[in-house]
Amino acid sequence: MKAPTKVPSINALHQFLGLNKPSNPLISVFNFDDVKLEPETILNAITTDFYVVALKKDCAGGKCKYGQQYYDFDEGIMYFIAPHQVLQFEDVLLNGVKGFVLVVHPDFLHSYPLASEIKKYGYFSYVSNEALHLSEKEENAIMHIIDNINKEIDDNMDAYTQDLLVSNIDLLLKYCDRFYNRQFLTRKKVNNDLLTKLEALLDEYFKNDKLADNGIPTVLFVANELNLSPNYLSDMLRAHTRQTTQQHIQYRVIEKAKELLSTTSMSVSEIAYHLGFEHAQSFHRLFKTRTSVSPLEFRQSFN
Repeated sequence: MKAPTKVPSINALHQFLGLNKPSNPLISVFNFDDVKLEPETILNAITTDFYVVALKKDCAGGKCKYGQQYYDFDEGIMYFIAPHQVLQFEDVLLNGVKGFVLVVHPDFLHSYPLASEIKKYGYFSYVSNEALHLSEKEENAIMHIIDNINKEIDDNMDAYTQDLLVSNIDLLLKYCDRFYNRQFLTRKKVNNDLLTKLEALLDEYFKNDKLADNGIPTVLFVANELNLSPNYLSDMLRAHTRQTTQQHIQYRVIEKAKELLSTTSMSVSEIAYHLGFEHAQSFHRLFKTRTSVSPLEFRQSFN
């Protein structure tokens, strides 16, 4: 597998893409139309030292293979990359693509609350097949903010410029968070299929006594089995069930524990080890936290 192309600065990105030197070395907005690459240049993977927010649409032929899926770009998709992550493409030609790219170096956000708050947006850790699909109305809202950012960058810098730019970036990210939440709720078939696969995965794990052998399944294990990033899976679950993946796994473990407590003569310690807990105290603590009663009190309620 070819190593990703390292792009250490926004200046280097502009040079790599054949763009004019950025007005500000720490923040830039450009259109895919402005990219000057050889017609058949294929970008397989890049990694940067800065944040990347992009909207991509109108790929040649109407569709592009992005991640592991083909997407219709008529209404646009957005993707988000944090510093030092790898953005992977598969046979994507940049020529003929419409949309914009916003790049922001972490240093530009220094001393602003957004410098730490931006790390709370889970979609910067999503993978490419979990892109944000925008409606026409949503795309217009995003483009309005991008136009404001672009105008501030191009205008003469003054004492208000950085404050206004950071405020607009913050607004952009909040809108994207809202639109992702809408996507979790409206893409019912896709998400219901994922929920069904999740339940089947946990059913199989519990049925085959993998808990005792391998311990409680981790969020990373479950996400990998479903070909999703951990953050995307948790955010999708939270939108549908009000539980994160960790909480959902714990819920299933507690339900299994209730079954064993009420239908078997196994001791509480035996049940704890059967469920993958190294220490019975950990099982006791989780059970009481989730049910407000101890395992023994729960068992006694059946007598």
